[in-house]
Amino acid sequence: MKPLSLLIEILIILGVTIKTIKAEEHNKRQKERNVTTQVSVNEIKQYLSHILEQRTSSNVINKRENLLEKKKNQRKIRIKGIQNKDILKRSKNHLQKQAEKNFTDEGDQLFKMGIKVLQQSKSQKQKEEAYLLFAKAADMGNLKAMEKMADALLFGNFGVQNITAAIQLYESLAKEGSCKAQNKALHYFLKAAKAGSANAMAFIGKMYLEGNAAMPQNNATAFKYFSMAASKGNAIGLHGLGLLYFYGKGVPVNYVEALKYFQKAAEKGWPDAQFQLGFMYYSGSGIWKDYKLAFKYFYLASQSGQPLAIYYLAKMYATGTGVVRSCRTAVELYKGVCELGHWAEKFLTAYFAYKDGDIDSSLVQYALLAEMGYEVAQSNSAFILESKKANILEKEKMYPMALLLWNRAAIQGNVFARVKIGDYYYYGYGTKKDYQTAATHYSIAANKYHNAQAMFNLAYMYEHGLGITKDIHLARRLYDMAAQMSPDAHIPVLFAIMKLETTHLLRDILFFNQFTTRWNWLKLDNTIGPHWDLFVIGLIVPGLILLLRNHHG
Repeated sequence: MKPLSLLIEILIILGVTIKTIKAEEHNKRQKERNVTTQVSVNEIKQYLSHILEQRTSSNVINKRENLLEKKKNQRKIRIKGIQNKDILKRSKNHLQKQAEKNFTDEGDQLFKMGIKVLQQSKSQKQKEEAYLLFAKAADMGNLKAMEKMADALLFGNFGVQNITAAIQLYESLAKEGSCKAQNKALHYFLKAAKAGSANAMAFIGKMYLEGNAAMPQNNATAFKYFSMAASKGNAIGLHGLGLLYFYGKGVPVNYVEALKYFQKAAEKGWPDAQFQLGFMYYSGSGIWKDYKLAFKYFYLASQSGQPLAIYYLAKMYATGTGVVRSCRTAVELYKGVCELGHWAEKFLTAYFAYKDGDIDSSLVQYALLAEMGYEVAQSNSAFILESKKANILEKEKMYPMALLLWNRAAIQGNVFARVKIGDYYYYGYGTKKDYQTAATHYSIAANKYHNAQAMFNLAYMYEHGLGITKDIHLARRLYDMAAQMSPDAHIPVLFAIMKLETTHLLRDILFFNQFTTRWNWLKLDNTIGPHWDLFVIGLIVPGLILLLRNHHG
């Protein structure tokens, strides 16, 4: 029913009601007049007798007729009331829908205004104004604005970081159907894969390889879907198989197989595979280093905007590795990396958050960038975690998480991260003590990257036979190499060699047969302790200082 018809009916009802009320008021006034009229008692009696005589016979009939009429009127009113209620209900629903539409439109407008303010913002105050608009739009049920507010709560963009509230909001958004909160839709990928879509198969493999809230990480399932996609010649599937073999996820590390799959995917123009090929030739992972081929594949990948490829090109130009050194070109390429996406701002905000003492916000932002594959973010996240300054993780979970991030950074060629992994296994941080694994990582850093710290640590392990066969001569050579590689290692190496030579001098002087040697070694271990050699150094150093002072005097 149209609103005009509804209004007319309502006016008619009101008119009837007003007339009825007026009639009742008229009768009431009439009765009051009759009561107040000055008449004699006899006249009243005569009047009453006359009325009674005239109406006695018709009284019963009138009552019955009045009762029937009353019931009839009540039925009409009741039917009319039901009709009116239905009309009012429909009208209310129509008005509610109209109000909801206006509410939604207003929320959309506020969200658009917020985006515009954010894009044009040049100060923190303007950004805060943008987020106030997002908050108002989110309050009106705008999903995109709610996503912005969830991000703000997660990263502390709105002034206060509340990770628990952010997670709750993300979960709510997922139920509402937010694509961002659902993180790729597994259900639809599975449907597409069953229909024969190679891209869907490859993306399912990628989701299982990375793992997320929708599905736990599973290398075997990732291998299955990557293989299905690769059998159809899909570049993403081929690249995925290459990653599994390169990193040894669910299969033994096999650089030959990894190279084969990366080459096939690169030939199909997949930029991530082109980058991986470039990285293999650049770092010499499983093949001989070839900077010309590395440059070729980095360049090909960079044409598609692959950020890591552009970064490594910049690095090659900055250091003159495989190309003529050009600081200007390097700066331009680094600038290109910075301008590739919104994540560049996250690096800056993460850095300044750390400088300002907002450790939790900094960690969250670095961790997000680390999950995107950026080695610098992986190293920074690990550093923050091992400092134990963050409050968003339990203390016992920090070292295991840091070890995982150091491992990811080491895989990308960060030698400092490689040494850190050795330290974690040596001391048992976030894992069980494993001298053999520690020695393996120190060896990689020493032999592949010529790192002085790794050489020193490895020399110490050879000296004491920790996880590897004891070899004094190799220990001495590694100490010397560490001193040659880094000026900072000169003093530690000097003391280490002094200790080494002193212990052997003592052995040569004091212990002249095998039995006596073993007995006296055990005696020293029992009396002074297993680190008696450090005690000896403590005696030697003051003696040297006294000799030097006397010499200069």
